[in-house]
Amino acid sequence: MPSGFEIEGRLTGKLAVQSGRSAKGDWARQDFLLEVQDGNFPSTLCMSLWGADRVKELEKYQVGDTVKVSFNPVSREFNGRWYTDLRAWRISGNVAAASAAPVPPPPAAEDLPAVDFGEDLPF
Repeated sequence: MPSGFEIEGRLTGKLAVQSGRSAKGDWARQDFLLEVQDGNFPSTLCMSLWGADRVKELEKYQVGDTVKVSFNPVSREFNGRWYTDLRAWRISGNVAAASAAPVPPPPAAEDLPAVDFGEDLPF
């Protein structure tokens, strides 16, 4: 199995946190929606975060944020049918956008200095 995949996209939704208790102890899971560009058209992926610490990590991000997600695809069989989860194990903000300096807005026309061309025009 590969050590993991990475994908970058826009966070478009967070589903409700699910939690419970199993034989191994307490568990928590939260699904989220990630819109990625697939050729000319966007596609939406539903990804899962498992564990209270990873679910808490998702709280830092808002719908509309661009994030990078590291994940593993996990498939399992149940009653002759196969199900695949995209299990995220790391989510981080878009480093390129965060490190870029903010671009100031252009000056308004009234803030520009007046230019007097006088009678120096050649025509």
